[in-house]
Amino acid sequence: MAKIDIYNMDGKIVGDLELADEIFAIEPHQDVMHRVLVNQHANRRQGTVKVKGRSEVRGGGKKPYRQKGTGRARHGSIRSAQYVGGGRIFGPAPRNFRYSLPRKMRRLALKSALASKFQADKMLVLDELKLDEIKTKKMVKILNNLGVDGSALIVLPQRDLVVERSANNLRGIKISEVQTLNVTELLKFDRLILTKEAVSRVEEVYN
Repeated sequence: MAKIDIYNMDGKIVGDLELADEIFAIEPHQDVMHRVLVNQHANRRQGTVKVKGRSEVRGGGKKPYRQKGTGRARHGSIRSAQYVGGGRIFGPAPRNFRYSLPRKMRRLALKSALASKFQADKMLVLDELKLDEIKTKKMVKILNNLGVDGSALIVLPQRDLVVERSANNLRGIKISEVQTLNVTELLKFDRLILTKEAVSRVEEVYN
């Protein structure tokens, strides 16, 4: 089985952890990850954009000038698309961008994203992440102890408001929970930090 070191909040190795090969040792499936990433972005679109067509803009009831004899192009309304203030041809209208992918594909994409982080040595495991007060300085110190100098996704087994609010002001740091883990966030952030309990929950849910 794959193994990974366990760190404490001081940045010291305090043990190791065996990881499930069915998740962290698989070959990442790039195509499936891309499909799920595009799907998640599409599902987040509001689809509320709207412009007016020719029949919806104001005015234009009268023919601007006679059909023949002026030497100009024939027009029936000043609200045609070529006029300023005219309606737009084939403009966007409200629509639903949502579509679904098979459950097995979504699970494979998530496992592939986790495996890619582990295999690229971008994954860290903490024995625990507990703060006794909301303090950004303490969170910064923990990240410095772990050698995290870029963006990072920190995954907890359940929501911890103290930890979450301590990291709110840190640019590039996101606190997430196992049940809300998704491919978009796993690929967006450079480093992945999980607590030991969070790893167990991930293996329990996705193994």
